[in-house]
Amino acid sequence: MTVMSEPKPQIGGPTGRYHCRFCAAALEKTFVDLGTSPLCQRHVTPQRFDEAEAFYPLHVYVCERCYLVQLPEYVSPKDIFSDYAYFSSYSQTWLNHVRDYAAQMVQRLELDGSSQVIEIASNDGYLLQYFKQLGVSVLGVEPAANVAEVAQGKGIPTVVRFFGRSTARHILGEQGRADLLLGNNVLAHVPDINDFVGGMKILLAEHGVITMEFPHLMQLVAQNQFDTIYHEHFSYLSLTTVEQIFAAHGLTLFDVEELPTHGGSLRIYARHTADQSKAITPRLVELRQREQEAGMRSAGYYQTFGRKVMETKRKLLSFLIEARSEGKTIAGYGAPGKGNTLLNYCGIRTDFIDYTVDRSPHKQGNFLPGTRIPICHPDRIRQTRPDYVLILPWNLKDEIMEQMADIRQWGGKFIVPIPQVQVL
Repeated sequence: MTVMSEPKPQIGGPTGRYHCRFCAAALEKTFVDLGTSPLCQRHVTPQRFDEAEAFYPLHVYVCERCYLVQLPEYVSPKDIFSDYAYFSSYSQTWLNHVRDYAAQMVQRLELDGSSQVIEIASNDGYLLQYFKQLGVSVLGVEPAANVAEVAQGKGIPTVVRFFGRSTARHILGEQGRADLLLGNNVLAHVPDINDFVGGMKILLAEHGVITMEFPHLMQLVAQNQFDTIYHEHFSYLSLTTVEQIFAAHGLTLFDVEELPTHGGSLRIYARHTADQSKAITPRLVELRQREQEAGMRSAGYYQTFGRKVMETKRKLLSFLIEARSEGKTIAGYGAPGKGNTLLNYCGIRTDFIDYTVDRSPHKQGNFLPGTRIPICHPDRIRQTRPDYVLILPWNLKDEIMEQMADIRQWGGKFIVPIPQVQVL
C-alpha cells in the first residue's frame, strides 16, 4: 500500500481545475456528473417560495493517484451544516442500529464509568443517549447549533464546533482524551479530510479506539446509488483509500465490519499505529483483497458508472410518464438528501409527484429544494390515497412499508427507485 506523504489541502482555481483533498494530485477524471442541484437540506419555506435558489455542480471526480472519489468544495461546510434540517432520531431503524452498537462497544472495549466516549457529528444525541444509559461518560461535537440544542436538552453535553485539529486541542484541554472516538456518516462530510483525521489522532487516548461508519464506495457502484451524491458528501470512500488517509496521520485500521445501513456501509476500527495491542483481523485483510480484485485500484473501475446512472434516469422517467398518462396519482415518502439528488437530476417535479411526506416536523410545511414539491405530514397519504408512493429514503424501505402498510387497502403500491425501478 502506498502512503501519501505531506498531504496538502484541496486547491481550486477560476479555471475549474481541482486537486485531491488528500494527496493534492490534479483531478482530471470524472466519476459522474449529475448536473447542478441546490443544497439538499435547504428546504424552501413558504415565505421564500418566490425567491431564487442557488444551484451548485454535482460533478464528482476520482483521484488517479490515491483513488479517492470526491466532490470539490463547491459549497463551504458552514453554509451546509450551521443550521441543519436532519435529525437522526426520526428513524427507528437507525435508533435500533446505534443502540446495538453502544451495547457492543461497552462489552468489546470494557467501557465503564471511568471511560469517555466522544462522538463527532453527534446530531441530536441519538447515539450518545445509549452510552449515557449504560453509565459511560459522553461528549458530543456538533456544528449545527439548532441540532446540538436538542441534544443538550436530553442531557448530552455537546461542543458546538466543526471538528478538526483546533477543536481536538480545545477538547483535550477541557475534557481529556477519548477511549472511544466515533463518527457515523461524518467522514464523508468533511472537505479537509487531513485536518479531520489529524484531529482524531490528537484526541484519541493511547490505547483508545476509533470507529467510523460511512457508505461503502463499492456498494455505491454495485447498487447504482448515485442519489447518495450531494453537497454534504465531499468524499466517497473505499477501505483501501481510508487506510491510506489514516496511515498518513499515524493511525492504523485493524478491523472492519460490513453493515447493511445506507445501502451498504463500513464500520472501521482504528488505533494509534504505535499501539500494538490490537491485531489486524482477517476480515480487514479479506475486504482489502476483495476491493483489489474488484479493480478499485485501477481507473477502469470508475469509468462506466456515469452510463449506468443515465440509464436509471431514463427508466424511472419512462415509468412515471406512463403512470401519469394512465391517470395514476403518485406521492413521495421522505425528504432525505438522496431524494433531492434523485428528483433534481431526473427533473421530477409536481408534474409527476403531487407531494411528499416526512415524519420530521422540522420539514413539514416546507418545500423540497429545487423541485418545490410540498412536504406534508404522513397522514396526507391516507387522506388522498395515491396509487403509488415513491420511497425516496430507499435504505429505510422496509421500515416505511411497514409503517404505511395500509395503502394496500385501496390498492396502493410502493415504488423503490434504486438500484432500479421496482414496484412492490
